[in-house]
Amino acid sequence: MDTEAHPVVFTTKTPYSLPSQKFMIPLDWSRYQLSQLINKALSLPKPIPFDFLIHGEILRTTLEKWRAEKGIGEEETLEIEYFESVLPPQRMSALPHEDWVSSVSCRISQHILTASYDGHVRLFDYSHNCIRDIPAHPAPIPSIAVVSCSQANDDSLTIASASHDLTAHLTKISLATDAPVPFQTLASLHLHTYPLSSITADATGSTLLTASGDCLIGVWDSTIPSEDEVALESGDRKKRRKVGTQPVRKAPSTVLKSHTARVSKVLFAPNSRQHAHSCGFDSTVRHWDVEMGVCMNTLTAPERPMLDLALTSDGNVALAASTDRTVSVFDLRGSDLSCTIGTLTHPATPSCLVCSDASNASQVMTGSYDGVARLWDLRSMQSAVTSFRVWEGMKILDVDWAGDTLCVGGEGGVEIWRVSQGERISAAALEKPTNADN
Repeated sequence: MDTEAHPVVFTTKTPYSLPSQKFMIPLDWSRYQLSQLINKALSLPKPIPFDFLIHGEILRTTLEKWRAEKGIGEEETLEIEYFESVLPPQRMSALPHEDWVSSVSCRISQHILTASYDGHVRLFDYSHNCIRDIPAHPAPIPSIAVVSCSQANDDSLTIASASHDLTAHLTKISLATDAPVPFQTLASLHLHTYPLSSITADATGSTLLTASGDCLIGVWDSTIPSEDEVALESGDRKKRRKVGTQPVRKAPSTVLKSHTARVSKVLFAPNSRQHAHSCGFDSTVRHWDVEMGVCMNTLTAPERPMLDLALTSDGNVALAASTDRTVSVFDLRGSDLSCTIGTLTHPATPSCLVCSDASNASQVMTGSYDGVARLWDLRSMQSAVTSFRVWEGMKILDVDWAGDTLCVGGEGGVEIWRVSQGERISAAALEKPTNADN
C-alpha cells in the first residue's frame, strides 16, 4: 500500500533556493527526511541540515501528526519555509572567577572581557591568560561596554563600567605586554543616587548611556575634559580641580526622565546615536530621542518587571526579559503600544538575553536562573530551538554572542561556547536527526 502524501511548496530566505514547483511529501516524513530531500534536490557538494517552518511554527513531528493537530485538509497545499539548522552549542572552555561574573563581552578581537561582583574588570586572551586584572570599583560591576578598540598606532582599548558604587568609569587598557601603564582610569561619571544597572556606548564610541535604580538615564559624551565637571566635596567645601593622577569627574550632557521605577537596561538602536531603548521595573520599554532628550513611545507589558533588553540586528524587534519567567517580544514598527507580538516562556526567571549579530535577525539566546541557556527563533516562539545546561544549581547573569562565539557569565564564572550555523556543520550532522528539544 502506497504511503499517503500531501502537496507542498518550499520557500526559503537562504541562498539555497529550489525552483518553484509542487512536491508530494509522504505524511510519515519529518525534519530529517525533508532536509535530505532539499540537499538531494539542490545537489549540494556538502550536506547542510535544514529546519522547517509551517504556519510560523518549527516542524518537530511528522507531517501527518502536524496536519492532524492543526486540522489541515488533505487538499490544501502547504507552504513550508526551510532554513539552516543550528545544532546545540558546543562547550569550548571556561574562565574561572572567584566571584560572580555579572557582565561579559566577546566583541574585542581575540579577547574576552569580564566584570565581576568583586569590582574587578578582567581581560583574557584566547589562550585563557588573564592579561589585565583591573580593580575598577570598590563595589559590584553589573555592566561593562566597549567604547573604542585599538587604533593602528595605539595598541589599546577604552571600556566603560557601571557599578553599585553609584558611578561609572572610563578606563583605557593597554594590550601591549610591556606597557609601562597597563591601564588607566580616565574619568568617573557622576549623576546617579542609586546603584547603576547598565552602561552602553553607541557604535562610534562617542556617546554613552547609563541606567540606574533612581529611574534616570544619563547621556554622556566620551571625551575627557581637562578639569572636573562635577564638584569634589571636601568637608564643608566644594571645589573643582585640574586633572592629575586621579580620574576627572564628568557630568552628563543630558538626563532622560520618564521611567517610574528602576531602569534595568538601556541600549542604542543599531547604527544610531540618536535613538535608544530602555526597560525597567515599571513594566515598560521606552523609545528615546537621545539628542532631543525626550521619550518618543512607551511599550507596556503589564505586571512584568523587566530585567534585561535586547534588540534584533535590524532594529525592528525588542525583547525584554521579566521576573514572571517570560520574555516579551515587541514589534517596534507596530502602532499598538500596549501589547506584545509574542512571548518566550521559561521555567525559571530569564535574567539576560542577546540577539544574533548575523544577517539572520530571528535568533535570540537567553540565560536564566536555572543555569540553562536557550536558543530561540522568533519565527516560532512556542518553544526553544535548543537548550543546554551551563551550570547545575547556579544562575546565569549575562550572555554575549558575536559570530560563532557565545560567552556566558554567572555564579560559575565564565564559559565559552560555540554556536555553529548550518553551512559550518559537517556532513555527519545529516546521518541522524538532531534533537532540538533538549
